Amino acid sequence: MSVMTRPGATTAARSRRTTSETWVARARELDWVLLGAVLVLGLLGCLLVWSATVERDDLTGGDPRAFMAKQVVNLVIGVGLMAAVAATDHRWVRILAPVGYLLAVVGLVLVLTMGTTVNGSQSWLMIGGLSLQPSELAKLAVVVGMALVVAERSEGRRDPGGSVDVVLMLCVAAAPAVLILAQPDLGTMLVLSATVFGVLAASGAHRGWLGGLAGGGVLLAAFAVMSGFLKEYQVDRFLAFTNPDLDPRGAGYNVEQARIAVGNGGLFGQGLFDGSQTRSGFVPEQHTDFVFTVAGEELGLVGAALIVALLGVVLWRALRIATRADDVFGRIAAAGIACWFGFQAFQNIGMCLGIMPVTGVPLPFVSYGGSSMFAGMLAVGLLQNIHLRTRSGPAARLRPAR
Repeated sequence: MSVMTRPGATTAARSRRTTSETWVARARELDWVLLGAVLVLGLLGCLLVWSATVERDDLTGGDPRAFMAKQVVNLVIGVGLMAAVAATDHRWVRILAPVGYLLAVVGLVLVLTMGTTVNGSQSWLMIGGLSLQPSELAKLAVVVGMALVVAERSEGRRDPGGSVDVVLMLCVAAAPAVLILAQPDLGTMLVLSATVFGVLAASGAHRGWLGGLAGGGVLLAAFAVMSGFLKEYQVDRFLAFTNPDLDPRGAGYNVEQARIAVGNGGLFGQGLFDGSQTRSGFVPEQHTDFVFTVAGEELGLVGAALIVALLGVVLWRALRIATRADDVFGRIAAAGIACWFGFQAFQNIGMCLGIMPVTGVPLPFVSYGGSSMFAGMLAVGLLQNIHLRTRSGPAARLRPAR
C-alpha cells in the first residue's frame, strides 16, 4: 500500500535540503587557508597563555587552568562572531557599518566617564564580572567606516581617493582617535594611525596627502613629547626603548626581561611549561602584551618563527582578498584590516625583541583578552564575507579556475 505525501511537506523538505546544500557550498568557498592560520594562532595562544599563568597563583587564585579556560571561551565566541559576519549578506554589512561605528564611539565615551584605569590608561569598561576594551573594537569600526565613506562616494568613478574623500575619511577617524588619546592609550593610537594611513593609501589618496600626513604625524609626536602632553611613564618607555640599560630596574625592566626570555629559548626552546623566566614570573604582563616571549623561551626560534609565519599567512590572504575584491568597499576594508594586523603584530613582536617601544598592544589572536580576540575575529569574518562575495560575483565567473 502506497503512502501519500502531502505536497506541503515535500516542498518544505526540498526547501530544507536546498538551504543545507547552499550552506555547504558557501562553506566550501571560504578561504580555508586564512581560517586555518587564524585558528592555529588562537590555539597556540591558549597554550602560551596557560604556560604563562600556570605558576601565577596571584593571578589565577590557585586554579592553574583559569586563564587558559577563559581564553578558550574567548576563542569559541570569536569564531561564532566570525561565522556570523561571514554569513551576513554584504548589503547588511554596509547598512550596519554606521551602527558599529556609533557603538564604538559611545563605548570610548563611556570609558572616559566610567572606565577603569589599568597601567596608567583609562581604557576598560567593567560590566559585571566582564571587562571590555572599546578601543580594540574601534580599530575595526574606523576601517569599515572609512571604507564605507569612500565607497559611497567613489563607486562608479575611476578616481577614488580625491581630496574630499580623504577629508571625509579623516573625519571618520578623528572622533575615535581623539577619544583614544584622551585615555591616554598611546599603543592603540599608534596602531590606529598606521591603519588609517594604510586605508588612505589603498583608497588612492594623492602622494601629497600621504606625505603631509606622515610629516604632520612626526611633528605632532615631537610636540607631544616637548610640551609635556605625554605622561612621564610614557616618555620613560621611549627612553628605555632607545637604551634599556638606562633604567634596568625601572622603565627598562620589561624590555630587558623580555629579551632575556627570548634569548633563553635558543633554536628549539626549553620546552612548553619549562621556561625559566616564565616560571619565575620575571616578565610582566606575559600572558597579554608579552606572550610572544613565552613562545621564544619555551618553543625557541622554531616556535617563534611559526607564529610569525602564521601571521604572515593572515596578511597574505587579507591582501589577496583586497586585490581580488569586486568593489571599492571590499578592497579598502580588506587592505585596512591587513594594515591593522600587520602593524600591530610588528609593534608587539618588536617590543618583545627590544626593537620597538613598549606601548601595550596585544599580539593578534595570541595574546590573552576577549576584546582583542573578538575584534580580530570580526575582522576575519569581514574578510571571509568579502572573499565569498568575490567568489560568487560576476568577476568570479570570468576568472579561470585554480
